[in-house]
Amino acid sequence: MKWKKIGNLFCPTVINKWMYSHASNVVAESLNGDIVRVYFTTRNISNKSSIGAVDIDFKRNFKIVNLTREPILSFGEKGLFDDSGVTLSCIVNFSGKKYLYYMGWNLGVTVPWRNSIGLAICDKIKGNFTKYSQSPIMDRNAFDPYTLSYPYVLKEKNLFRMWYGSNLRWGKRHKDMYHVIKYAESKDGINWTRNEKAVIKSVSPKEYAFSRPFVLNDNGLYKMWYSYRGRFYRIGYAESRDGINWKRKDKEVGLNVSKEGWDNEMICYPFVFDYKGERYLFYNGNGYGKTGFGVAILEKE
Repeated sequence: MKWKKIGNLFCPTVINKWMYSHASNVVAESLNGDIVRVYFTTRNISNKSSIGAVDIDFKRNFKIVNLTREPILSFGEKGLFDDSGVTLSCIVNFSGKKYLYYMGWNLGVTVPWRNSIGLAICDKIKGNFTKYSQSPIMDRNAFDPYTLSYPYVLKEKNLFRMWYGSNLRWGKRHKDMYHVIKYAESKDGINWTRNEKAVIKSVSPKEYAFSRPFVLNDNGLYKMWYSYRGRFYRIGYAESRDGINWKRKDKEVGLNVSKEGWDNEMICYPFVFDYKGERYLFYNGNGYGKTGFGVAILEKE
């Protein structure tokens, strides 16, 4: 693979109280004509995150043509699992509805945070997302004792398949954590059976965190893009025949940091988007999305 960077498409700078900074963890979907809606996670002045969206005209040089004025989904009330923020992970079309899977944040005392997985559902007729429950659909248990994050869900026939992040330990410093990617299955997209096995994990002591997987079934070959972290995030890549046993091929990802500019320190949180015969990769740069999101296009071989 080789990706050609198109550039930094959007970065909020104190647009309003709820969209004060960041545009991270994007999800793209086609609307009418050449318009693509890009959902993203943004933060208010208190660093609490909500979800918004921009509409982009792909034909007019990726021009922003619309921006949501209110959050599509916002953080929960004090004491709930998402009271410190909601982070977008993926959207699944199912039975005339949209299932939006997200990570709910709680800031911690003894550790920096505790995250769980939540669900919001959008009726396509009404057009608004409503949280399925005040509680998470996946929380800590014996397999995932510390924290869960960034679920990516594929609907295949009668099965929902999820790849998600799990922290297996905390240390004295952030980089002492050991964050891996795991796997779960569901028949209804709400109640999940987990696999104890980590499907993506470190191969070097310098790697300590994997996050935000994106999985694509490409003609029977599963392809995963993800973020992996040493000092700074990079985007990794893996392949699998069954979606459970993966072979990392990070050297084949074909995208790296720029020499200067908004993504010269890190690239992270990938989302691959096929549109009108082309394959695009949305991603974040420096500051975990503080510099907004950009896009690259896959070059033809």
